[in-house]
Amino acid sequence: MTLAQIFEKIVGPEANVEFVAYDGSKAGPSGAAVRIEVKSPIAVAYLAQSPGEMGLARAYIAGHIDVHGDMYTLLSEMAQLTLDDLPAREKISVARSLGLKPLLMRVPPPPQEVRRSAMARLGSRHAKQRDAEAIHHHYDVSNRFYEWVLGPSMAYTCATFPEDGSSLEEAQFAKFDLVAKKLGLKPGMRLLDVGCGWGGMVIHAAKHYGVKGLGVTLSRQQAEWAQKAIAEAGLSELAEVRHLDYRDVTESGFDAVSSIGLTEHIGKDQLAGYFGFLYGKLKPGGRLLNHCITRPTGKERTINKGGFINRYVFPDGELESVGHLIREMEDTGFEIRHEENLREHYAKTLEKWVANLDDHWDEAVEEVGQGTARVWRLYMAGCIVGFERNKVQLHQVLGVKLDENGTSGVPLRPSIDWP
Repeated sequence: MTLAQIFEKIVGPEANVEFVAYDGSKAGPSGAAVRIEVKSPIAVAYLAQSPGEMGLARAYIAGHIDVHGDMYTLLSEMAQLTLDDLPAREKISVARSLGLKPLLMRVPPPPQEVRRSAMARLGSRHAKQRDAEAIHHHYDVSNRFYEWVLGPSMAYTCATFPEDGSSLEEAQFAKFDLVAKKLGLKPGMRLLDVGCGWGGMVIHAAKHYGVKGLGVTLSRQQAEWAQKAIAEAGLSELAEVRHLDYRDVTESGFDAVSSIGLTEHIGKDQLAGYFGFLYGKLKPGGRLLNHCITRPTGKERTINKGGFINRYVFPDGELESVGHLIREMEDTGFEIRHEENLREHYAKTLEKWVANLDDHWDEAVEEVGQGTARVWRLYMAGCIVGFERNKVQLHQVLGVKLDENGTSGVPLRPSIDWP
């Protein structure tokens, strides 16, 4: 059986994907918008030893499979396909066709893969040193690389698009402004932004609301970039970003706390302590806006330790349902005042990032290497499919710390137009 015949068994003849392999075999419609090219027997070894998502990812990242055309189109076409869909007799037939050689060939994972043994040496999940390494792995790739992908806003979180045709920069401004309005920011207030990235929220709060903002991040590269941006904007008296674990913030009495894209890195067992810590940083009447990726329900696995995202993108990342997060916030003492799902906005945000990466592909490969650039191409395109098909969601939850009389300080009806 040729590689092309095996491919057709797995994806079916209806897939609009062209397939070519080093053995000369071909499948799928000639001239299709997307073409998969299997370049060497090493790709087959990766697939034989790790059938499914991980084998394909390793072979692509290592350069033994090429994808010609749009990665999103390929993943959208193949999103529902898995070796588990094959009947047992077909799996046996495929295995016999491949033979023993691919199973016995030594093919180590690409260097971009995080080894679980290495992470285990840094302590238990979400210990400070281990969290720092997980953040370093993903966020300290290269500030220049992030500038190309994210654009001038340097915002690496879901934007909110005022209109379907809004630009990425307009949508990221709208996101920060939405957070500011939900938090009720006013001149003279103090804001704590945990997991602040390159400082977008504290810069926005200082520049447009006269708020004194403190941002903290575990990425040294992010903190250095943010401090420079703050100085260049003339906002040093109002805004500050520190290279610091949020758990090491000593100040308290903040009027507001924003957490935009941090909760995914906290871990289920640490959520009570996380929300409790943030609750303790607020004044009575203070508000928390928690913005994070979530699971659609409480039935899916919280974490896939052996999956592509955990191995290559977000080590130790964990997703919870919005219901679980709200319950943790309530049990901590927060009163929930508003919640919304922005998953379609994240699909659109990712589309813009993928387009930016494609526009700077050659420079990105030169800056971070082909393997890392391919990780990003694969992960972002896959996430578009995930958000479009409701495999993952993005929720903003607004909570308030009531004063001793049970007063929230929240208007009877918000005067702003929340989308």
